[in-house]
Amino acid sequence: MDEQEWRCFIAAYHRSRAGITERFLALADASPYAWLTEPLRGVDGPVVDLACGSAPTRAELPDADWIGVDLSAAELAEAARRGRGPLVRASVDDLPLASDSAAAVCAAMCLPVVTPLPRVLAEVRRVLRPGGTLAALVPSASGLSPAGLAAWARVMLTLRVARQRWPNPQARDGAAEVLGTAGFRVRSDEHRVFTLTLPSPESAALLVDALYLPSLTPRRAESAKRSLARWIGQGRRIELPLRRVLAELPSDRTDRTHRSHHADRTDHLPQERP
Repeated sequence: MDEQEWRCFIAAYHRSRAGITERFLALADASPYAWLTEPLRGVDGPVVDLACGSAPTRAELPDADWIGVDLSAAELAEAARRGRGPLVRASVDDLPLASDSAAAVCAAMCLPVVTPLPRVLAEVRRVLRPGGTLAALVPSASGLSPAGLAAWARVMLTLRVARQRWPNPQARDGAAEVLGTAGFRVRSDEHRVFTLTLPSPESAALLVDALYLPSLTPRRAESAKRSLARWIGQGRRIELPLRRVLAELPSDRTDRTHRSHHADRTDHLPQERP
């Protein structure tokens, strides 16, 4: 799947499943969004939520000068329905924000799937102030217990797929290296295994729908949901390993890529109506 095909898939996915990632992570024993945003509480200045989706980080940073950016009109509509904002509809590889305007950027579960990643990270570097913080939450492929490995093997076997084929797999467990290569100074790279509680057969549908599987046909998805519903029965737990990477923009950097391109943009723009 080339980049254009992937972008079409992602657009259709979020158009039909707005808020899916937030609903899926709500099954966890603790909030991954709270973990991600913990280092950003008390940040002095604007916090930009990259590919914000339904904007769950807004609820974690109620007092912040927060702004959410996403290209999906459906996701922004869901965020607005939940009373979250301000929101901007834009592509994350062309942020409508002034250079050096953000004190922090948070990226929840998006770095493995946004394209093209080098351009996205260049935009993050452009809008961040020198010394500003980037907090990224990404899925991890490591840290599963034997039972956790067996559970995910069961899920993927039922779906008849080997893995989720994301465009940036290096931005999972290699996220710290990716950010370092892109010019950020990595402050920490932490790993944590959350536990998802699947309380009923109905949660099987949420599990299947939350996965990025472009090759999964509707017929196979429905078959997998029925099979996993029987497996879940009256309740089952499944592990979800995540990684939180904190990085900062070196305060002594001299590269101001694309500064003039957005020099007349403001920090906050009104939401484009879906």
